[in-house]
Amino acid sequence: MRLPQTIRDNLQFMLAETSTQLSNLVTLLDTPSAELTQRILDRRGYSYNLKMRIHDACVTAVRASDSAEKLETHSLRAAESIATQLDRLTGLIHDCARQLDGRKRRGILKSLSSTGLVEDVLKGIELIRSGIEEEGTKTAMKVSDLAVAMSSKHETFFEDQTRELQSIEHPDRVLTAFFIATQLNEMSAVLRDVSESMVGARLGRPMQRDRFRLLKTAFDDLGIDQATVAKVAETNSGTNISRISRDAAHGFAAIVKDGEKRKLKEERKSVENWHEIFPGIAPQILSYRKRGENASLMIEHLPGYTFDKVLLSGTDDQLKSAQQHLAKTVKAVWRETKSDKPVRSNHMAQLRKRLDTVVDVHPEFARGKGRICRSRTQSLSDLIAVAEERESSVMPPFSVYIHGDFNLDNIIIDTAEERVNFIDLHRSCYADYTQDVSVFMVSNYRLQTLDKRTRCRIASVAEQMHATASKFARQQSDKNFELRLAYGLARSFITSTRFILDKSLAKSMYLRGFYILERAIEQPTESASDFRLPIRELFS
Repeated sequence: MRLPQTIRDNLQFMLAETSTQLSNLVTLLDTPSAELTQRILDRRGYSYNLKMRIHDACVTAVRASDSAEKLETHSLRAAESIATQLDRLTGLIHDCARQLDGRKRRGILKSLSSTGLVEDVLKGIELIRSGIEEEGTKTAMKVSDLAVAMSSKHETFFEDQTRELQSIEHPDRVLTAFFIATQLNEMSAVLRDVSESMVGARLGRPMQRDRFRLLKTAFDDLGIDQATVAKVAETNSGTNISRISRDAAHGFAAIVKDGEKRKLKEERKSVENWHEIFPGIAPQILSYRKRGENASLMIEHLPGYTFDKVLLSGTDDQLKSAQQHLAKTVKAVWRETKSDKPVRSNHMAQLRKRLDTVVDVHPEFARGKGRICRSRTQSLSDLIAVAEERESSVMPPFSVYIHGDFNLDNIIIDTAEERVNFIDLHRSCYADYTQDVSVFMVSNYRLQTLDKRTRCRIASVAEQMHATASKFARQQSDKNFELRLAYGLARSFITSTRFILDKSLAKSMYLRGFYILERAIEQPTESASDFRLPIRELFS
């Protein structure tokens, strides 16, 4: 880890203090001493002060740097995290000391010493001390392996002591040993977190042991001994997305996703389906590896830019080209994948499912029944219930294979090659195409930019997608497309507010969703083909 000397020194002081406190705890387990108990408890403030010195020094280092390139931000972030975890570890030691105060300790140390847990924590501290001084991640992995072994020892100890408790003469001692062992197991969690922070000093973010080994396997699959890992994003589901490159000259070699095995397995299956159904639109899978409950999925790095970047930063010509290529692509996908087997839209069921999360972020949206002069107003829940019943009678005439999460940042535009690619495909399935159309249109509107020119571009993009989909609907004799789309837009406007903390924008989206719902409910089902929304006004 590359750190300023003051931070490095304070980390070493903190490690030394933690080691001393652990040694004092071992002595206290063996020899009752009110004086030693008090000495341990009195040192609580010292560990906290060291932690704060490290945090303050990290902030100072950031402020004093005149170049982001010279600043080892990954190491500074790791140092902050390690200091926090070490302070947590000393807190656990103090909890043990308080639990032991005034108790007979004979037998407690005997049962605990056989586990080797205390010695493991001491060993972990020494490994961390060495790991801070090294550039690689070898020692960090040793700390992580030690933490896993400690958890296994704790589980065995817990089972043994549970059996002993049934016939023990002094159950209070066994219970105390239980508590101490639990705290020692918590210390293994601290060591594991520190290990992840040490890895983060090299990779730019903390990484779990299994995920790190999956990443190393991904390197092996590419035939890379050394590589640079650049963080791209973290999804709401906990998946980390990184770019891997050999060096600056070769550019990015691949994209690696690491996270929950179930989700990545779904995405791999969806990508394979896209290759079979509509070749060329999904990225190639380079490797898929699993380890425990985690997995890694390596896909090709696609050239180009996400659609939102073209919209916000591209020239007018670039945006026009991107829109043309996207319109051509989605129409081709819809035509090629069209199935005569219809799938219900279920937009209102999706809205009802996510409504609690929306209200958690925006409690003011939990609108109840009311009255304006002599007119009654419905609650949002009541409105959704009515809309869900009405929607069930508006069946799409066919289904197509949809993206499933058709946000702007899941569309890659390569204008040089005149190519469009889709990414993040784990929700792809046969469904109503109003699902993708509504998500795309609202993902434009929710972009948090206020300048007039960009808002006009946003409205134009949403309008063109609507025009493209409407034309396709007419060609396919899809007479209730506009009404189904209205339910989809209402859902997307309202549910998307859970990602928006800007009160003004969130309220604007909520009111649009509410208005669309009211309009859709008013439309008789038998005349669904006559329904229209003021798209330009809604997206301006």
